[in-house]
Amino acid sequence: MIQDLHSHTYYSFCGKDTPESIVEAAIAGGIEVFGISDHNYGIGYARYDVFLSDEEQKLHKTYERTLKRYFDHINLIKEKYAGQIEVKRGIELCTLHDGVSFRSHSLPDDADISYFDYCLIENVDHPISVTKGDIFTYRKRLATPVAGIAHTDMFRFIRALGEDPLAYFSRMAEENIFWEMNVSYDSIHNYRIHQYMVDFFDSPEQQEIVRRSGVRVSIGFDGHRVEDYLPERVREYNDRLTALGILKPFE
Repeated sequence: MIQDLHSHTYYSFCGKDTPESIVEAAIAGGIEVFGISDHNYGIGYARYDVFLSDEEQKLHKTYERTLKRYFDHINLIKEKYAGQIEVKRGIELCTLHDGVSFRSHSLPDDADISYFDYCLIENVDHPISVTKGDIFTYRKRLATPVAGIAHTDMFRFIRALGEDPLAYFSRMAEENIFWEMNVSYDSIHNYRIHQYMVDFFDSPEQQEIVRRSGVRVSIGFDGHRVEDYLPERVREYNDRLTALGILKPFE
């Protein structure tokens, strides 16, 4: 099953395309399961100029409404393309908050996203992440059926915690937390390749730990510009995971 669970539309401040256009690019590229996962703060605050203004506190009160409006739109896209591709309704969560200013990229504590198919959690290894390095507690607060860790060298993160990788990944599997392999290669990221992804596919030792743990691994292109999308790259890495005997989410 060819999956891409990381993509952005004009709901993200850094995206520009309609949901229809990116889904159609995925269909043309042979993707079978496609997740739309816009940034929570782009969805929640709706407009970048408002996010940066003194009006943000007022807009905070409508965060729940804008989340539901986004979900309803993606749900319509899911229904529109049913039979051509399976669209998953996702959201990417920035977890950065300095604890001082009200303006924050992180999801408000009272925001409900449990009705989404999945979420991607980023910045878990950052000093000001609201997760404080505890992905398991944070994942329970989100209550989505599954959750993924994006943009993170999990082996380095686990070592920094002083944890055993096999035990840690096994717990992730038990709690329906997957690990994303980000395979982006595009203009928005300056054609930078994530080294942790390269290291994983070059390391039989890491692959064996992941395989034994039962944790699922996703492929995400993290697309922001439809003209940059490389579905052949997504297909290649999906096939590599399958060849390694590692399951993906939603399989």
